[in-house]
Order: sequence, then C-alpha cells, then structure tokens
Amino acid sequence: MRDLKQYPFEIQILSEEDGGGYLISFPDFSECISDGDTIEEAIQNGLDALEETIAALESMKLPVPEPGSGGSYSGKFVQRVPKSLHARLVARAKQEGVSMNTLVNTFLAESLGKKEPA
Repeated sequence: MRDLKQYPFEIQILSEEDGGGYLISFPDFSECISDGDTIEEAIQNGLDALEETIAALESMKLPVPEPGSGGSYSGKFVQRVPKSLHARLVARAKQEGVSMNTLVNTFLAESLGKKEPA
C-alpha cells in the first residue's frame, strides 16, 4: 500500500472566473488534478483523485511514478485563460495562418529562450 501523502503537490488559487476555490496538482502525475472550496478540501479531493489514478495505472499494468520523481512528461498541459485572452490568441493564430497550439508553442519557446536581465 502506497503512502499517498509522500507525493508532492502544488496548490493554486482559482479565480472567480474559473469557479473560485483551489486547484491541486501532482508533479509526478501529469493528468491528476482536483479542486476544492478550501485548501483542506482540495487536498482531500486531490488525494482521492491520486488514489484513483494510481489504481487505474496499476489495473492497466502501467508504471506508477515514485514520490518526487517528477513523473513522465506527456508534452501536454491544460491552462485556463480569460475569455478575452483566448479570443486574442485565436485571432492572432488566424492572422498568422497557424493553429493556436503552434502559436502558443512559439510564444513559450521564444519566452523561454530570452535571457534574464542581469
């Protein structure tokens, strides 16, 4: 039996636009997130989701990451943005003749490639 409390997690405050409350995610599991109205509720819901995620991986005979391993990266993540920003990204992607995914990948790569000010 795994000690679920050994897995690191991250808590984020959700904006009112995103429903409020708190979002919990587990760096070792790219697809395991949950939320709650309070930090305590988010943690409990997150542990429940983590237990189900591990059970699903084990039932499919897939490897379960060790706590703190960082897991495996699928190359996919979900980011909620304000509707106005979403609309601007869609418009810019159409203007550039690329998918929104390609546009955002380009923005991220360009931003990460910039040197930090000294």
